[in-house]
Amino acid sequence: MTTDIFARFEAECLPRIAETIGKLHRRVQLHTLPADGPNQPARLRLTGDGPAELRRHPFALDITLAWDGLEVQRLFASGGEARFAGYLAALLGKLRAWQEPRGIDFSSLSQVDPAILIGGLDFEH
Repeated sequence: MTTDIFARFEAECLPRIAETIGKLHRRVQLHTLPADGPNQPARLRLTGDGPAELRRHPFALDITLAWDGLEVQRLFASGGEARFAGYLAALLGKLRAWQEPRGIDFSSLSQVDPAILIGGLDFEH
C-alpha cells in the first residue's frame, strides 16, 4: 500500500507542486527524480542558470526537494486534499523563506553551494 501511495504522490501531487513553482519562478526548470529507495517518495529538482556576471552566489541553481514519507502518506488520509491545497498556496512564502538561510537566490538563479538538498519536507503551511 505504501508503494501505491508514493506512486500516487508522484502522479497526482508532484505535477501540481511543479506547476505552482513554475508559475512563481518561470526561469526555473523542474525535474521529477525517482525515489532514493523503496517506500520513499519521488523528489523534485529545481535547476536554472543565468549569466555569471549577474549571479548573487557562485553556483547555478540546483536544489532538490524531498518530502518525508510519513507526511506524504498523511496527504491521502482524511483532510489531505485541503492540507495540500493550503501547502500549494503557501509555497511562495516557503520559497522566499528558504533563500537567505540556505544561500539561494531565485532571481539570479544562483546559490552558495554546488547542490542543495531540502529534505524531510512536510505539507504544513
